[in-house]
Amino acid sequence: MSRMLVEAREAPSAVARLLDLGDTSYEAFGAFLREVPPTGILTLARGSSDHAAQHTAYLIMAHLGRLVTSLPMSLVTLYHANLAKPGLLVLAFSQSGQSPDLVDPMAYFTRNGATTVALVNDAASPLAREASRVFPLLSGEERSVAATKSFIGQLVAGARIVSAWEQDPAFAAGLQALPAALEAAARVDWSAGARALVGVDRLFILGRGTGLAIASEAALKLKETCGIQAEAFSGAEVRHGPMAIVEEGFPLLVFAPRGPAQAGLLALTHDLRIQGARVLLAAPPEVPGVDLPLIPAPHPELDTISAIQSFYPMVEALSRARGFDPDHPPHLSKVTKTR
Repeated sequence: MSRMLVEAREAPSAVARLLDLGDTSYEAFGAFLREVPPTGILTLARGSSDHAAQHTAYLIMAHLGRLVTSLPMSLVTLYHANLAKPGLLVLAFSQSGQSPDLVDPMAYFTRNGATTVALVNDAASPLAREASRVFPLLSGEERSVAATKSFIGQLVAGARIVSAWEQDPAFAAGLQALPAALEAAARVDWSAGARALVGVDRLFILGRGTGLAIASEAALKLKETCGIQAEAFSGAEVRHGPMAIVEEGFPLLVFAPRGPAQAGLLALTHDLRIQGARVLLAAPPEVPGVDLPLIPAPHPELDTISAIQSFYPMVEALSRARGFDPDHPPHLSKVTKTR
């Protein structure tokens, strides 16, 4: 059994640890944000962590009405732009916390008075040392190059910050009940996905809202572990050009969890199938035409976390079926250091 599969299946217990510990720090931070609202919000992240940042940013914008910007770190590390402004909130997402293009901007913003927050698996990392607040993911050691449980931990930690800031009892209760849903999601049968994709070399993955961040993460994992040129698009954006190359048999994976975006994604799936595309639909079991059943989370806005939990074992099996080692993708290492 690969380390990737073992670690993906450890995610529910890691999330339970994250939810059981540190309530005071999250609640205190939420109270601080209500008392001293930020004048601007930036996210710092690379790779999978950037997809977790996108997920959190969407929740902040949707729940709290605050605009969030994903910062190109080169503005600080290469161009030395004067970006420090009073009242900034800077959220950095990382598994290792070691890449200089995260650490250096974090140090810059902390020196200049921003509220800097590290959501990181290594609480003793350089990134954590430069942050004014640290929220450890508590995912435990992750040795497979492809991040799984730490990514899910980032999604949950970001959602906890939103929950503590907003104080929506239903969302908070849904988070607390999430580990049981993730246990079921980790075991649901998505083997149809591996069978359908074993021979493909290109793929579109569609989502919308928080689901776009999950689609982006799925596309990255298909590149890393399976050698498939996968591209993620918004279900709306795909109609603005990319759909032109969707021909008979073209493969697509559509994430359609519950929520406001679902109806449009299901309509798009219908249109794509009429067009002749081979669509794998990931949706709740009651949805007609579903190929990959999504385990509903305790709150609809957490369905995306359940979805990626089910995706990871499927992509691990697909990687092996295509002759790859999912733990050791070519040309990649566990810790990537860029500037």
